[in-house]
Order: sequence, then structure tokens, then C-alpha cells
Amino acid sequence: MKLQHIKTTLLLSILLLSISSCKKFLEETPNNALPTESSITDANTARAAIIGAYDRLQEYYAANYPTLGTITTDNVVFNGTLSQYLQLDQNAIPTDNVITVATYQGIYRAINSANSVIAYVPAVSDPTLSSAEKDRILGEAYFIRALAYFDLGRGWGGVQLQLEPTKDLGSLKGVKRSTLDQTYDQVLADLIKAEALLTEDATTRNRAQKSTVFALRARLHLYRKQWSEAEDYATQVINNPKFALVKPYNTFFTAPFQSTESVLEIAFSANDRNTFWNLWYPSSAGGQYTLKPSEALITKLNDPAVGGSRKSLIAGTGNAVYGVLYNTAGTSTDPAYLIRIAELYLIRAEARAHLNKLSEAAADLNIIRARADVPVTAANTQASLLQAIEEENAIEFAFEAHRWFDLARTERAAAVLGLTDRNFWLFPLPLSDVQSDPDLTQNPGY
Repeated sequence: MKLQHIKTTLLLSILLLSISSCKKFLEETPNNALPTESSITDANTARAAIIGAYDRLQEYYAANYPTLGTITTDNVVFNGTLSQYLQLDQNAIPTDNVITVATYQGIYRAINSANSVIAYVPAVSDPTLSSAEKDRILGEAYFIRALAYFDLGRGWGGVQLQLEPTKDLGSLKGVKRSTLDQTYDQVLADLIKAEALLTEDATTRNRAQKSTVFALRARLHLYRKQWSEAEDYATQVINNPKFALVKPYNTFFTAPFQSTESVLEIAFSANDRNTFWNLWYPSSAGGQYTLKPSEALITKLNDPAVGGSRKSLIAGTGNAVYGVLYNTAGTSTDPAYLIRIAELYLIRAEARAHLNKLSEAAADLNIIRARADVPVTAANTQASLLQAIEEENAIEFAFEAHRWFDLARTERAAAVLGLTDRNFWLFPLPLSDVQSDPDLTQNPGY
């Protein structure tokens, strides 16, 4: 099943929920408690529920999460009028910043949707829902929950682990924050379950597959400095003939999407739009031009020895250069790029560098450089290779949700961004959430 008509598909589950809610109109229930036990009862509602979980991924990956990963760094600068973006650009983020609050709460909505699928789909008895399809739906839910907790962990540190559907406000009480290790342990546990339930086909790129699980495991192990595991899982994805780097570089972000570059991208359609392009394009092209490539990035992209063919990420001249990774201004159908095969090469390169497999690390790095038509790296020591890989990541994923999280995980945010207070390498938890929940403690420094 494709995601092109997510909003339409969700109407079924919304209708079912509204029927059961009329009898207790004034009952206090959280707005992210859907779908409920009573609404996942057959094949159609089970299918609608997992589409709803993907819809929650759409919500926070369409703009908010990529914005957190870009404007907070040296690649992208603030160019608008709204204070929430200026706060992110200056790394002076209050606890009520609109974007961090929306992202944090949006991720928990995705978790709650996944929790509902995990809790209620196993009990569905419907002859039109085969055991294979049920396994796939559950595997996707475990993957979505794993991704969501991973995204929370790398952005906010250890968080509250909610593994059951939120049925009422009281069920949120008494959940203490876990450590980052415990949060990542939960991510791994969910990925192991997803791997056992999911299969693989040769075409699907906008829903979780077994290879998608391997890719996120590679990323997770990299963040945990488990180099051998990161290398192994990256290799499993790279060796899958389903995936290959595309050339020229701009092929993967030019319609039709879902090229062999994509391990996972979340699709949008003309009826279910992604308007993220609006923040990148100038007013002359109908945009707000809030997010702008920095002068330093523009120089690198235009350098044949650094950017190469990746200069296709920008357009315009003079003071009006803008990013075009998200470019479907007429239809707003750009996908959200979650995992590309290029990342797996650079994950493996970094892991191999840490394992002192220097020639192999350089070979992986040079595969990415060759696709971009730039010369092979001159780096030949562990330190120089790690630096070269960091710089390659910065160019390769200039407008995707990578740079900020890379600098935080490698503890390079101080050297590169001048952000010497490590407290601010994590985002603040929403003030409203902290005030309403005595078990939720704020990150230090906020």
C-alpha cells in the first residue's frame, strides 16, 4: 500500500473513532490517544492505523525535524522574521520555542500511534488480514517507534519511555526520564522485533522493510560508538542490490522520487502536501526564504573540488542564493528524506576509520566523492580521515537532518559552532510538559 493518499485513508479511522466518542462528549482524554482499542478491530482499521503512524512521521519530518538539524549549524542561516527560527539559528533556544515544542510533542504522537498498533493489532481476527500482513504491520510499528525514540534521544537525551497507548491523562503520570543509554536500548529492542517481522521487496522505499531496520541499526551503533556493529549493518544495506547511488547527484531529489538512492523516504502527494520548499525559496518564487544557505556553504558547494555536482543543491545568484533540495513549489510533493544509501557508505567509512581500517574507510569516502565528481581524498591518517568524513557529511546532507546531530554526537559542536556549553547540545523539553508533569525533569541549563 502506498502513502499517496494518507489523509483520505485516515478518514476511515477518524469516522470510527467519532462514533464511539459521542456518548462521553465531556470526557477528558488526550488528543494523541488515537487510535484506541475499540477502533482497531479488523483488517481495514489495522491498515488505517499503521498509515496513521506514518502520517505522524510525516508531521514531524516534513519541516520541523529537518529544520532542527540544519538552521542550528554553520550550513544554514536565518533569513526571515519569525523569532522561533532566529532562536534556533543563534542556539539560544527557550523552553517554549515553537519548533522544538512541536517537534518533541509530534514525535510522541508518532510513538503513541505506533503503541496503539503494537497493542491492538495482534488481537485482530479477520480472515482478510493474513498473518504475513499482520506481521508486516507490527514490524512497521516497531520500526516507527524505534525511529521516534532514536530521534528523541539524539535531540533531547534520555526521555520518558511510554510503551503502551495513552488512554487517559492519568496514564502519563509516574514515568521518569530514562538515561540516553536506556533510551537507545529501547530503540535496539524495537529494531530487533521489527527485523524479525519485516521482509524485503525490490520496490518499496516509502515504508519500513528489513533493510530499513538494518540502516537504522547502523546509525544507532554509530551513535553508540559500536564501530564493528555499525560497519556490519551498513555493509548489509550497501550489499543489497535494491540500493545504489544515483548520478547526477540531483536525480534523487528530482521527480519522480523514490530512486535507488532511497532506503527510506516518506512520500507526499498533491492531496497530502509537503510545503517545506516554502521556507527555502525566495519571495520571487513564492516562498518565505526563512532558511538560507550560509556564505561558507555556498562557497564549498561552488568549489569543484569540494561540492562538485552537489552545487545543484543551490540556485540563484548574489545575495539571493537559495536551497533547492525541496523544490516542488507547484505541487508540494517533495518527500521527507530519512535514510539514503549515501549515509550508509559514510557510516561505514567512519566506523572503519575508528577501527583503523584506513584504506577501506578512504575507499568508502571516495565512493561518495566520485558520485559528486570531486577528487579522491588526500586523507590517510585516522584523524585526517575522520575530519574528511565529517566534512563530506556536511556537504552531502547539507539540507537534511544530519549536521547538528553529527556535531553533537562527535562532540565537535564547540570547535565548529563555538557552542562551548555542552548543556546546549541538547534541546530543551517543552516548558508546558515540564510544568504539567512532576516526573519530567528539564535538561540542564534551561
